[in-house]
Amino acid sequence: MRGLSIPIHEPVERQIAGRRGLDWWVAVVSSLLIGGVYLDGWAHIHRGQIETFFTPWHAALYSGFAAVAAILIGATWRNRRRGLTGTRAIPAGYEQSLLGVLLFTVGGMADMLWHVIFGIELDLEALLSPTHLLLASGGVLIVSGPFRAAWLDKKDPKRSLRGYFPILLSMTLLLAILGFMSQYMHPFGTTWAAGTRGHEWLGEVGQARVSGFTIESYFTFFSQMATIGGIILQTAIFIGLVLLAIRRWRLPAGSLSLMLTASITMMVLMRHRFIAPGPLPMIGVAALAGVAADALLVWLRPSPERPAAVRWFAFTVPVLLYATYFASLALTTGTWWTVHLWTGAIVLAGLVGLLMSFMVVPLSNSAAIHSSAR
Repeated sequence: MRGLSIPIHEPVERQIAGRRGLDWWVAVVSSLLIGGVYLDGWAHIHRGQIETFFTPWHAALYSGFAAVAAILIGATWRNRRRGLTGTRAIPAGYEQSLLGVLLFTVGGMADMLWHVIFGIELDLEALLSPTHLLLASGGVLIVSGPFRAAWLDKKDPKRSLRGYFPILLSMTLLLAILGFMSQYMHPFGTTWAAGTRGHEWLGEVGQARVSGFTIESYFTFFSQMATIGGIILQTAIFIGLVLLAIRRWRLPAGSLSLMLTASITMMVLMRHRFIAPGPLPMIGVAALAGVAADALLVWLRPSPERPAAVRWFAFTVPVLLYATYFASLALTTGTWWTVHLWTGAIVLAGLVGLLMSFMVVPLSNSAAIHSSAR
């Protein structure tokens, strides 16, 4: 194993032949689960208030869950039939995924009762209700199974996009569900910076004062705060996940294009009514930034043995993403943000990525690597 000392379990008896086939099945079928999550989110946004738990959107969501749960339980049952007992029958890396199945099952039943007792949640409360947070926690544990299983496997996949596909799809779905649960602070979920007139559309109402400030100034500050906070949060999630993978593997070219384009496409298609340029320009931003990020991945070859490359990579990727983002706004709707603010937002994204890199390759480890190299 290269670079930092990373605990990787020796192959165990329950890592049976064909486990990588399980990784493929879980990753692909988990896509149905997360697709159902986004479909349900789309319905809540575009179909108005939904008065019942029993909807086609919930049917799609829970069908995807049932399918992936059946695969995980079936794999464990097959191991039991081979003579493995207790937790040893659970394929390595999927222990937490089975826990996620349990959490999701409990969360689904609790959610139905919650809706009967308290009614259907609206807007932000739909993301933060306890039962939905329980469902999200279960979903995170389920979709991250192939990532954990590959991490524990001493033998790495063949270094190609196909060889790493279950890992990358697992990472993409993890990024998607975290983005879904934080969509209220997602720059691609609501393009607050789009347009050329800020909140002057409020007209005379905007000049009314509350606690000494105009309503327009409140709207302006809120939209800027939501976008900047979203850039910080989404950068930390994305770069943190990518750097974690880089700590363990050398990702093939195309990895970041897949992750960015797929996760952002789901977001903008679900929330397109809040995206001023429309979905296509934002999908284009993700694709262009993904290609540039993959080029940096190939050129810099970031790894624990190359800490400087990790730092540059972690800084430059979010800079490229949000530079492309604001360039797209400027070329389509324009942006009412000042040059000080949008350029600062781009640099801030890079600094967040840079700080995340120290979690993967701390200074002490960097010095140790350099010392051993000499």
